[in-house]
Amino acid sequence: MHFRRRRIEEPEINLIPFIDVLLVVLIFLMLSTTYSRYSELQINLPTADAERLKERPAEILVSVTAEGRYAVNRGPLEGRSIEVLTAALQRAATGIDDKSPVVIVSADALTPHQSVINVLDAARRAGLPRLTFATQQSDGRASR
Repeated sequence: MHFRRRRIEEPEINLIPFIDVLLVVLIFLMLSTTYSRYSELQINLPTADAERLKERPAEILVSVTAEGRYAVNRGPLEGRSIEVLTAALQRAATGIDDKSPVVIVSADALTPHQSVINVLDAARRAGLPRLTFATQQSDGRASR
């Protein structure tokens, strides 16, 4: 018997389907990727033109000056700490019949951001969850 030797065929790697799959993945990544530009932000603060409320809830007015000094219901506070502000807000809230008065933050345009955050933190510590900011209408009148 004569057995023929079979030729050993070399495995062949077909690259065309591999390239097709890679191109599809590349196109998918190009379409789904967002490109963001980092640049300086120009911010223009908005003005509010909302109508005033006809029925106003109990209010506690907290004013913040450009230097970071506080006043609660137009009474200046001695000190700038959160504890002093929290105690003043608690005193102002005890004299109000409404269980959840609105804290109105009226801050100067040049007030440091941290001073306003201190007011928000003091209101949270005093148990006053309702907050709003006093704004200026586009015609120059103050509104709440």
